[in-house]
Formats: sequence, C-alpha cells, structure tokens
Amino acid sequence: MSTPGKAQIELRLRELAQLFNSMDPSPFIDRDLDADAEEFIVSWARELPVGHEIDLVIHLAMVPPPDRAAGAGDAVRHYFASRAEIRQRDFRRLMRQGRFSLGVGLLFLGVCVSLNEVVAKLGYGGTTAEIARESLLIGGWVAMWRPLEIYLYDWWPLRAERRLLQKLARMSVRLVLPPTGNP
Repeated sequence: MSTPGKAQIELRLRELAQLFNSMDPSPFIDRDLDADAEEFIVSWARELPVGHEIDLVIHLAMVPPPDRAAGAGDAVRHYFASRAEIRQRDFRRLMRQGRFSLGVGLLFLGVCVSLNEVVAKLGYGGTTAEIARESLLIGGWVAMWRPLEIYLYDWWPLRAERRLLQKLARMSVRLVLPPTGNP
C-alpha cells in the first residue's frame, strides 16, 4: 500500500539470507545483494514515478535472527550507496577520458586543417589534391567523433543510474515477518 509521494517495491523471500550474495564473505552490513534480488529491485525502481521516494517491503516466510533483521535495512541501503559511488567514479573517469579525447581530437583536427592549408598553398590543382584536402578535413572531424559522443551522449545513462542508485540508498526497508503461531 503506497502513500502519496512514495512508491513501494515488494519482495517475497523464504529467508533473509536469499537477499544477499551467499558467496560474499564480508560482514553483514557490507554484503553484496544477490544478483537476482538486485535486478528485481532496480528494474522495479526504474518503472516507478521519478519524483517518488521508495519503500522496500520484504515478506519473509522464516523469521531471521534478530541482529540480521535489525541490520537488513542498513545493509541494503549501504549496498546501493556503494553502487552509487561506483557510478560516480565511472562518471568522473568518463569525463577524464572525454577531456583527453577532446585534446587529442582538437590537436589532430588542427594538424589536419594546417596540412589542408599547406596543400592549398602549394598550388597543386587537380582531383588528387582536392581529394587529399577533403580527406584531411574529414579525417580531422572524424577524430572529434569520440569526444563529442562522450560529451553529448555517454554521460546521460551513468548520471541517471547514479541518481536511481542514490534514491535506492535512501529507501526505507521494512521486513514483514510471518505470524508466530500460538496454540
């Protein structure tokens, strides 16, 4: 049941351990989520309205140990916060690559334009000189392809994913435990 401005993701598990990667030897708070659980949470979060905060409700069939139950929300939020930090580093790395590519591209473009001018000033006429001049200009502009691709297109998905992961790092996590049977 969602409230205004909030959206809810529900996850049903047999036990809390299914939420985490069983091969990860890290302490509970630093454990990675199970790949399937992460994919489920992230894919549902992508479908929710952008302006809504998220509640994760985990329905469990078995009662977890009290210390695990108490730390589950922190562990999930910590996982997504660390993933958001990784995306931020990826973004910074992409921007560094973009700056380097831009420098190389501009340098190469400058060399090609200069060579184009040299060929023009040498006074060679004819088809071969014209092809050489046009090839130099085209080659110079093609060298600008990668920096333009980075600065116009490649950063958007990283930024969007980081924002989603940051939102998941803020979400509230609630465990719904099975009713205890009293005879």
